[in-house]
Amino acid sequence: MSHSYTFLCTHFVFSTKGRAPLLTPDMIPRLLDYAGGIFRASRSILLAANAVPDHVHLLADVHPSAAHADLMREVKSRTSSFVREAFPAMEWSGWQNGYGAFSVSRSGIEAVKVYIARQEDHHKRMSFQEEFIALLQRHGIEYDERYVWGD
Repeated sequence: MSHSYTFLCTHFVFSTKGRAPLLTPDMIPRLLDYAGGIFRASRSILLAANAVPDHVHLLADVHPSAAHADLMREVKSRTSSFVREAFPAMEWSGWQNGYGAFSVSRSGIEAVKVYIARQEDHHKRMSFQEEFIALLQRHGIEYDERYVWGD
């Protein structure tokens, strides 16, 4: 086979350091647009994005040349710098260490898009910590809760 054929759709989730509610309604669209540019630069496509005060959800079709860890390091580093520059009055402490990355099948994309779009309503019933543990469990990812929240 002379070509590579891939579909690497991934749902990324990460929070602010200490899950501090720092993301404001005026900053979120700019932050997500900036993140979209980072994905485009890596030849990846940001399919859906949303954020609430303490965390971000990104759904992306990741180009096969982009390693997920490198892409997230770039997204988190560059968006953190963006927040510091664009919102200098904010007491920005940065992002938590680590992230969640969950594979999404083509048939699951629409459901994940709806899930991401409805974050505000979702978090009226469930905390970020509860949501993240539920995502780990739903995807069969083993974890030790002592190490999940290290910042």
